[in-house]
Amino acid sequence: MALDMEQLRRIFYEECRENLEVLERELLALDPDGDVDLDIINTIFRAAHSIKGGGATFNLNEISQFTHVMETLLDEAREGKRRLDADTIDLLLKGGDCINSMLVAYETDADFDHELRDDLTKQLNQLLGGDSPDEAQSSATSDEATPTEGDGDWVIRFIPNKDMFFSGNDPVRILRELFDLGVHCSVECITDDLPIFSELEPEMCYLQWHIVVDGELEKHLIEEIFEWVEDECSLDISKLDTNTSGSGHAESSDASGNETSKAASEPAAESAAVPVPPKPKTPAKAAAKADAVSSIRVEIDKVDNLINLVGELVITQSMLTELGQNFSESKLERLQAGLDQLLQNTKELQESVLNIRMLPISFAFNRFPRLIRDLSSQLGKTVELVIEGEQTELDKTVLERITDPLVHLVRNAVDHGLEGPEARLSNGKSETGRVSLNAYHQGGSIVIEVRDDGAGLNKERVWKKAIEKGLLHHDMALDDLSDHQVYNLIFAPGFSTAEQVSDVSGRGVGMDVVKRNIEDLGGHIEVDSEPNVGSIFRISLPLTLAILDGQLIKLADQVFVVPLISIIESIQIESDRVKVATGGVELYRLREENIPILRLKEEFELGETGALDKQLLCLVEAGGNRVGLLLDEMLGQQQVVIKSLESNYTRVNGISGATILGDGSVSLILDVQGLMSGFLSRVGDSKSHIAAA
Repeated sequence: MALDMEQLRRIFYEECRENLEVLERELLALDPDGDVDLDIINTIFRAAHSIKGGGATFNLNEISQFTHVMETLLDEAREGKRRLDADTIDLLLKGGDCINSMLVAYETDADFDHELRDDLTKQLNQLLGGDSPDEAQSSATSDEATPTEGDGDWVIRFIPNKDMFFSGNDPVRILRELFDLGVHCSVECITDDLPIFSELEPEMCYLQWHIVVDGELEKHLIEEIFEWVEDECSLDISKLDTNTSGSGHAESSDASGNETSKAASEPAAESAAVPVPPKPKTPAKAAAKADAVSSIRVEIDKVDNLINLVGELVITQSMLTELGQNFSESKLERLQAGLDQLLQNTKELQESVLNIRMLPISFAFNRFPRLIRDLSSQLGKTVELVIEGEQTELDKTVLERITDPLVHLVRNAVDHGLEGPEARLSNGKSETGRVSLNAYHQGGSIVIEVRDDGAGLNKERVWKKAIEKGLLHHDMALDDLSDHQVYNLIFAPGFSTAEQVSDVSGRGVGMDVVKRNIEDLGGHIEVDSEPNVGSIFRISLPLTLAILDGQLIKLADQVFVVPLISIIESIQIESDRVKVATGGVELYRLREENIPILRLKEEFELGETGALDKQLLCLVEAGGNRVGLLLDEMLGQQQVVIKSLESNYTRVNGISGATILGDGSVSLILDVQGLMSGFLSRVGDSKSHIAAA
């Protein structure tokens, strides 16, 4: 079995990011003014220690060396020598960001901000009492090598498991770290288990080490070096008292750190001490990934369920194969039963596979405590973040693409939505503002809400700004627009009511991009607001981008798919309810509402529709607007697998993708939002048409 170091390195990248998330989350959970929580500090220390050890294992020395300084600071905190105040926590958070930037650089074979790294290292070392990165590093090392009572040396018996290399660990790296402590070490390599050359497997570790370390060293520092491999070796650390003649009195420690007292006669070394190979002078940068590999961790229960379903599918396939041999009419009933079972197995397998891609939205929500902390400090506001529904699951692809729009909405909520402390107190509110994130399932969609208890949107101010920017006609009165229509104006390109441009927001760029990104995912966003109460931005998204519940429709001789989530209802047109408004826009009067009619045949140049009498009208909704799609025929409903049209052909307006139907024909999937946006922009403001009708 070949040892794929690149694959192991990619696993480390994933684990490193997980440890960075732990480090950030636990640092944010620390109360700098409250009681010291040693459990949290130990968790942070272990995360930093894992990053340092993994970085050294894969020769990512810049990550390992930088994290070592952070780890030293955290070690002082867990030993009670230092209190992590707000400034220190901020510095450690910045250190986590720096490690992440170095990780990205190693992954992509790019460069990172060395000045930032050096500046953070200097600040960390100043906290540790050093004057410069090099001096402080040396100081930290010398602090670790604090003399202890007793004159005896430490004797270490290190016997790695034979399969240690498969976990990416390297005994030589561990021995180097012993030398880095700045004390004298002598090493004997024991080769008793080394097989003859013809039986040697190069991926196995057959060597053992007998090490003697200068006694002027605390034992826990030795244990920390071997902590990374404590489950992958046999380890004995004992104190050899040189004042005792003959045999030495040894105080030993096993791999778990449990100490015992025993008399042991240490064998004399039969060979000269073997020096440990020095560190390479030039850091070896990890090879760049040829392609970005996206991975996902799956619960074992999901994998077991998938395996069981595959087993059921194999059984059904075997049954059908047997039926196919010497088939006769008497076997029709069994064949039908087998096909029904195959259909059921396939459906369950499809749901199981899609379930593997589902991740809790906490993966996106977890970044916001840090964001709120930074924004609060930057803007001089006190903000409380409330997160609900973080275990709500959605497709990994949707999760990755919705994160940036959510970040923008949260930044706007803190900057524009929440008032300053003095303004809140004068309005009878608590000085602390609140931003809430909530996610929940609704039908076949997931709904994400970003809510704040700020000043709310100012309708008159939005209306005036829209007229000023030419988004509304100058004679359009505020009373002619509903609250919903006014609030939707904030999603227009370049729209902003910010009086001052800041680093946080207010440049008039962003909300239109947020809306477009959400619509590209097949979702929509709407906003509700109440003066002095706050605002709610509500995002509705499909659970997955791989499978779509669709309604098959027919135009001329072509079959199209309309996403079922967009359909409100379908009706047969009554000609006396059709009106023609200014500009020739056809409207259908339905329950006191005028619905614009979009003739799909003409839209796709498939021929003329003709008279509207007795035609079918499919009412769809997207982005807060409703339109009636004129159809020839409605067929059945069906789940379809979405194939990208843009990546296989080119982007087509009004079409979001394609699918293959059961008869092997290709059917195009309608982009309802794109169709409606193009149609309404051509016919002008729908409000004016409705008013004229």
